[in-house]
Amino acid sequence: MPKSFRSISGKEMVGFLKKIGFLKVSQKGSHIKMKKHIQKEAIIVIVPNHKEIRPGTLRNILKMIGISPEELNN
Repeated sequence: MPKSFRSISGKEMVGFLKKIGFLKVSQKGSHIKMKKHIQKEAIIVIVPNHKEIRPGTLRNILKMIGISPEELNN
């Protein structure tokens, strides 16, 4: 991940996921479950609703949804 990669909050990540077609399915504590159907497959992502998502967690979320860090910054 580039050093210039900006930090993002859980709220911002949920907003980004909604923008690309994910729906909020449920929430348990501070973790939000987001889901998107692509053809016959469902992608489920758990987003921690924290002030700042840790870089490793963010990297894994982006990998699961097939988005590069550069696309997230745009």
